[in-house]
Amino acid sequence: MSSQQIPEDNLPVVQETAHGAVEGTDDPFADPGLPAHKPRIQDLDERAANRSERAVAFMFVLSMLSTVGFIASYVIFPVDKIVYIWPFGHVSALNFSLGLTLGFALFFIGAGAVHWARTLMSDVEVAAERHPIEAPAEVKAQVLADFKAGAEESAIGRRKLIRTTMFGALALVPLSGVVLLRDLGPLPEKKLRTTMWAKGKLLVNMNTGQPLRPEHVAVGSLTFARPEGLEEDAHDFLSQIAKAALMIVRIEPDDIKDKRQRDWAHEGIVAFSKICTHVGCPISLYEQQTHHVLCPCHQSTFDLSDGARVIFGPAGHALPQLRIGVNSEGNLEALGDFDEPVGPSFWERG
Repeated sequence: MSSQQIPEDNLPVVQETAHGAVEGTDDPFADPGLPAHKPRIQDLDERAANRSERAVAFMFVLSMLSTVGFIASYVIFPVDKIVYIWPFGHVSALNFSLGLTLGFALFFIGAGAVHWARTLMSDVEVAAERHPIEAPAEVKAQVLADFKAGAEESAIGRRKLIRTTMFGALALVPLSGVVLLRDLGPLPEKKLRTTMWAKGKLLVNMNTGQPLRPEHVAVGSLTFARPEGLEEDAHDFLSQIAKAALMIVRIEPDDIKDKRQRDWAHEGIVAFSKICTHVGCPISLYEQQTHHVLCPCHQSTFDLSDGARVIFGPAGHALPQLRIGVNSEGNLEALGDFDEPVGPSFWERG
């Protein structure tokens, strides 16, 4: 029976809207419902499903191989190996390989999971019926009536003295928590800006405890020093050495690129803070040929022949340099304190 043979009174009402026709209603905003479910090729063809399964498994295998590569990178690449990789330039081979393999390992896990969900997991739409969140009108009216009755019974409207003092008490009681902040410790004041280094302080070898002389520092060597008068048995040794620890390196004067660094050195002997400017780890790895030092915590790398500027890693600024000279007895001495705070950046640095 064709549509031409059906009486017009029995035909469904069709309302044309901007989004199409909604049958059986005159309401242009009626909910059209969910569209008809369209099966995927994987739902109809088992061979396609098997291909998707193999693709997901292949991504997971690539992730496993990337993880193995991450572990192998520790064995293959030395810490001080620098390679040129376009377009990144000269980078640490170990850092680059670790980042690349770990990135691939995480990427292929995510890509495999997404492909699995899009092609093999069920994609049938499920409609969840929602109920009104607000309370019925009679419940609202009862709550408001109870509130008004309670307010009248408390006499808070008439007892102004009680109302005023109550608000004052509620406003002041949180201040007791502010007092507790005093127990967090004394304010640092300007202690983070200064160290024990001062004009005339001798540079003392951390290992021998003896004053350093220029002839004690060979070209290409790395020596650690502390200020004269700071002993390991002092009660504040750790807090002071955390700011005053020093790296002493001797570089051929012609190899020093930074003019101020050359002026603050003595016959190529330069002194820089040992505290990394990222999160404050002690720096201890030195590469003689490149004059680079590496922080072992997060691989920030500094060039000691060019003002200890950052050439790699998350550190935000160069290592502070200490101006040094030689006293009348031939010992290395400081000519003042660092001209900027040592260690990680903090908010006062601006």
